[in-house]
Amino acid sequence: MFTNPTLRRGWHRCLAGVAALALAGSLATAPAQAATSEAPGDNVLRIATDGFIDSFNPFTSFYLLPTNTFRYMYENLVANDAKDGSVTEGLATEWNTDDDGLVWTYQMRPDMKWSDGEPLTSKDVAWTYTQMMEKDEMAVANGSLVENFDKVEAPDDDTLVITLKKPQANNPGQEIPIVPEHVWSKIDKPGDFKNDKDSVGSGPFQLESYEANKSVTLKANPNFWRGKPKLDEIQYRYYTNSDAQVQAIRSGEVDFITGLSPEQFSALDGAENVDLNDGHGRRFNGISINPGVADAKGKEFGTGAKALKDKKVRQAIRAGIDVETLRKQVMQDYAQPATSFIPAVYPNWALKSDNPVISGFDVKKAKKLLDDAGWKEGDDGIREKDGKTLTLRFLTDADAPIEQSTAKFLAPWMKDIGIDLKNESTDVDTVSERTTKGDYDMYFSGWSINPDPDYQLSINTCGQRPDAEGNGGTSQDGWCNKEFDKLYQAQHVELDQAKRQDLVQKALAIHYEEAPSVTLWYPNQLEAYRSDRFDNFTKQPTDGGAIANQVGYWGYASVEPVSDEDAAGGGGIGTGGWIGIVAGAIIVLGGGGWLLSRRKKSDDRE
Repeated sequence: MFTNPTLRRGWHRCLAGVAALALAGSLATAPAQAATSEAPGDNVLRIATDGFIDSFNPFTSFYLLPTNTFRYMYENLVANDAKDGSVTEGLATEWNTDDDGLVWTYQMRPDMKWSDGEPLTSKDVAWTYTQMMEKDEMAVANGSLVENFDKVEAPDDDTLVITLKKPQANNPGQEIPIVPEHVWSKIDKPGDFKNDKDSVGSGPFQLESYEANKSVTLKANPNFWRGKPKLDEIQYRYYTNSDAQVQAIRSGEVDFITGLSPEQFSALDGAENVDLNDGHGRRFNGISINPGVADAKGKEFGTGAKALKDKKVRQAIRAGIDVETLRKQVMQDYAQPATSFIPAVYPNWALKSDNPVISGFDVKKAKKLLDDAGWKEGDDGIREKDGKTLTLRFLTDADAPIEQSTAKFLAPWMKDIGIDLKNESTDVDTVSERTTKGDYDMYFSGWSINPDPDYQLSINTCGQRPDAEGNGGTSQDGWCNKEFDKLYQAQHVELDQAKRQDLVQKALAIHYEEAPSVTLWYPNQLEAYRSDRFDNFTKQPTDGGAIANQVGYWGYASVEPVSDEDAAGGGGIGTGGWIGIVAGAIIVLGGGGWLLSRRKKSDDRE
């Protein structure tokens, strides 16, 4: 599984569920196991999933499937366009800052309505942000995004003013779902609210119903400001395994599937009425190494091997892994080479491949690092120190073939440098529980990253480490480095784009050199859809990007039934209109910026 510790709660969020890998030979015979047999209408897009759902509360959940539905249910103050993820209009049509970069003023789109017909104004935005600033239970998922807010005011229905504590480089109106005050202010315990039916929002689709382990149904919002989508419904259908999902797309039982394994993707090539999309995604996969997890106050917990507190040992693990062979053999080249946790799809921020800190597969170097750390080879080749052997645990999801394949490569490579690596393969819930408690040495990790790096950098700071019960922050690697924290804060307030990029590069270099994790690759997002049922899916980025798991609602909001392309002239916004909107989106301000993001199993985490 692709995961990481503190994310435990978050990591396993799946959108359309990452299908486990299946052998091509098994695909043709694997029985589909849709949990619902309801017949779909022509305008119902059916998506296969096995995604984890804790709730549909946008203030608390950060799993992949819920957060992706949030992007269809709730607008942000500003959005990220489909073309390249840059900042574009959302609820606000334009914005500006004062000369000090402390006061951001937004002009709201006029005459907007919530899906229940009530007016949507700047007061809803101010109420949402203020709740997150004042109530811990409302700040679980995105609290770090309002930490720099001093106050938020709505002087009139069309204007919103955010006053920051310090200047901020990235637009503060990103990535926070705006909810209706007239609904949420009447909820006694909003942190416990599941929000799992009849939602009221501003996005193109609203949650109609949810049946655990059966289905999630979204219905079109007639009051969406871009116009009611051509689709009437989006229906996520649960399948017990990825083979069943693949068989379902073949048989026409579902219309869309994502997270295909390379084997599944290849096996679907040429399938009748099935089109494929090999998209560059916004995820990374890696191996998280327990650096000695502790809570935000430095109180250590868990069972991590003491040897891993020494960065030389962690660096030796990196040097002992032939990442390129793994990428080609395990991912069959359906993944991009990786440097850090910021994917190559964001070239302005990703750690440059020529950065001097980057090192490759080097067994000699790995052995020297372990020698320097005091671990000497024993008679059997396994290293020893103070009477103990260097034995580590690699925690993996037994149902995730990529993780199992990776483990098979890692064990002999680690033995070559003197580390006895034992694969502890178990179910995904156990992996999540153990990583939350710090009960691991290494595990397979992964996150989805948003266009601006600020959020992902923030969850690597010392203050974002949770306690042993998973309360508190959402750390990527359970790691803490004061110099990294300083660079995070510096880039957070640096308004000069070039200077900010340099600060981000330095922060990523420190994370690489400290090696609390080894980024393996940026997986391509392999997807398939029924071309005899729907078309006009929008990718992000539009040139070679993915359909699912976007930063925004472009992927499905533009979809049309192929048999009904010209029938929805009244009321719905056409394909051309969507494309025009996406391509022509105006970056009003904010430094042509890129934007931001964040994940039970590694694929469930955003």
